[in-house]
Amino acid sequence: MKYLTEFRNGEIAQRMAQEIHARATRPWKIMEVCGGQTHSIIRNGIDQMLPAGVQMIHGPGCPVCVTPLKLIDQALAIAAQPGVIFCSFGDMLRVPGSQGDLFQVKGRGGDVRVVYSPLDAVDLAAKNPEKQVVFFGVGFETTAPANAMSVNLARRRGLKNFSLLVSHVLVPPAIEAILQAPGNQVQAFLLAGHVCSVMGYWQYPPLAEKYAVPMVVTGFEPLDLLDGIRRAVVQLEAGRHEVENAYSRVVTHHGNRAAQQLLAQVFEVTDRAWRGIGVIPQSGWRLNAAYRDFDAEQRFQIAGIHAHESPLCRSGDVLRGAIRPSECAAFGKQCTPRHPLGATMVSGEGACAAYYNYGRFISAEELAKTSVSS
Repeated sequence: MKYLTEFRNGEIAQRMAQEIHARATRPWKIMEVCGGQTHSIIRNGIDQMLPAGVQMIHGPGCPVCVTPLKLIDQALAIAAQPGVIFCSFGDMLRVPGSQGDLFQVKGRGGDVRVVYSPLDAVDLAAKNPEKQVVFFGVGFETTAPANAMSVNLARRRGLKNFSLLVSHVLVPPAIEAILQAPGNQVQAFLLAGHVCSVMGYWQYPPLAEKYAVPMVVTGFEPLDLLDGIRRAVVQLEAGRHEVENAYSRVVTHHGNRAAQQLLAQVFEVTDRAWRGIGVIPQSGWRLNAAYRDFDAEQRFQIAGIHAHESPLCRSGDVLRGAIRPSECAAFGKQCTPRHPLGATMVSGEGACAAYYNYGRFISAEELAKTSVSS
């Protein structure tokens, strides 16, 4: 528990917050890219410890949330086919498509299974040669190595009944798209530590220099985040725009080169659609020519998909950092974790789920009434 308690010390957190107050002389807007960081910020009230002018903007760092609706609809169509075992991590099962979710497909008789690793799906393919086994490979650079390993292993084992439905997205192009967007207000970034643990942070200095924005590689515990915010504010106040590594206990400049070599062997960079944002050039991975036979989109050729977003859902605006979840009129009313309109209310890394779970839509007056009545 050492690395948990060390980075959750309340007294040190207060001192760090006081330093941020002392350093900040102007309003600043800082985006945390990662959904895990968003949840930690909201759960621990870190944003409420900051000076009034230092605002945290929640970025598109939830991989489940940015998976395009059309791809989710394709997953539903594949999972509903006879003879298919459709495998996924649990957080994808309640993400709504145009016509339901994977739980509903399972309820109608589809063989939908939660697995804890794509390698579990490879084992299922080996044990069920008469079935087509599909794994829904969703994620940023963090989860990509395991998915690359799964198709590499399936090919080495000669499995013809395993395939991967790929929705992998890359962080640096998304940051550049945010910085290029009309009306962008982000002035600094907290970079996701787990992504950088795989990829390193060598890709970011050109972006920091080109757009004159500080970037800080940051972890997920309260002190990690406060330190990242402090470093960003110091740079902003000094007019600097550098990439700093505030997560050196995990992240190195070059990252995990073995993982990167595997990724280069299996995937190739491609344009990728992001839910709520649109197509970002060269922002994702797909299986390359050597592994294209394991591509579920190619294998199943699902046609006639016409995705329809809920007109009430503003998850796209949330993912772009244009609004806070509580500013959506449907938030906490038509849209709740039990009846979600969008992925940001379902995923364990979604900003809407964080705001709902930690009561950020409840006013101080309402909270006081609840306390008195109880």
